[in-house]
Amino acid sequence: MKEIRKRTPFQWEGIDSDNGEEFINHTLYKYCQRERLEFTRSRPNRKNDNAYIEQKNWTHVRKVLEYLRYDTPKELMLINNLYHNELRLYKNFFQPVMKLTEKVRIGGSVKRKYDIPKTPYHRLRESTQISDKTKAEFESLYLSLNPAQLKRDIESELDKLYQAYEEKRSTQEVDPHRKLAPHTVTSFMMQQPKVGLPS
Repeated sequence: MKEIRKRTPFQWEGIDSDNGEEFINHTLYKYCQRERLEFTRSRPNRKNDNAYIEQKNWTHVRKVLEYLRYDTPKELMLINNLYHNELRLYKNFFQPVMKLTEKVRIGGSVKRKYDIPKTPYHRLRESTQISDKTKAEFESLYLSLNPAQLKRDIESELDKLYQAYEEKRSTQEVDPHRKLAPHTVTSFMMQQPKVGLPS
């Protein structure tokens, strides 16, 4: 939490967490009390309380790392390095996001309106909650970045991560009762026998 706060360009008023035990615990609660942060959580069984956060599970996690199991110190180091450096810069400075501005139900359908897509960097630049000095620092960083090079660096880091995963798998003992990889052909893709009355 301290590392995240250092990288955040605005003051924190509180934390609104998910309901998992990685958040709802005495350590985080005491931290919030000590730092005078309001600590709230989403309601049980109401996943849309954190809709903007939940969608990042796809765009920032699954779409990048996919569904492989990374559980070694080497893999953790590579993932932390990726999110701390290249991926963080690419997502915040060069990937625009849309914000929902209006949602209206018309009969059985819902009509949504979104604002103009902007990167997190451009939204911060328009914000009145951060100082001009911080904005100038962000602008200097933005002008020093090359999005194409960042993309190449991300791909290179992901290759290293996959190689670490393959090395781990090659040294693991094989459990004959466990599928190491899913079948590439699902049942609905296979040729099905013809159904009907005999001719």
